[in-house]
Amino acid sequence: MPILGRSAGKCYTAAMSPENTALWYASLLKPWFAPPAWIFGPVWSALYVLILISFGFVFLRVLRKQWPWWVAAPFIVNLATNLAFSPIQFSLQNNLLALMDILVVLLSLLWMMAAVWKFARWVAWIQLPYLLWVSFATVLQASITWLNW
Repeated sequence: MPILGRSAGKCYTAAMSPENTALWYASLLKPWFAPPAWIFGPVWSALYVLILISFGFVFLRVLRKQWPWWVAAPFIVNLATNLAFSPIQFSLQNNLLALMDILVVLLSLLWMMAAVWKFARWVAWIQLPYLLWVSFATVLQASITWLNW
């Protein structure tokens, strides 16, 4: 079993290598509004700072039992589906599954904002850049999926 785990890990690492990812992504048909590939890193780096601040605040409140557990539920769904996107898109190279995943990211983000609104509105407001980017990324992913069907 450990050999199987190491083999799967090596396959995942090889498939997710920058060279393979860049070649595969470059080969896809993209809509006219697709940004250059290099922009995704800086945008996500900035968004992850906001995500870390807001998610950390929510999880601390829930863990300290200051807020009900259900406030954290959409944050957990969002984090899991956000983290799943890159392996689905670039390792599996499955545009349709990646589209379904990013739709869950978008819907869970709206759910997050609604769930936290009455507890800490600033946490909902700080999600706006994330919401704008994920909305754009969803349209982009839908377009890429359609163009490469």
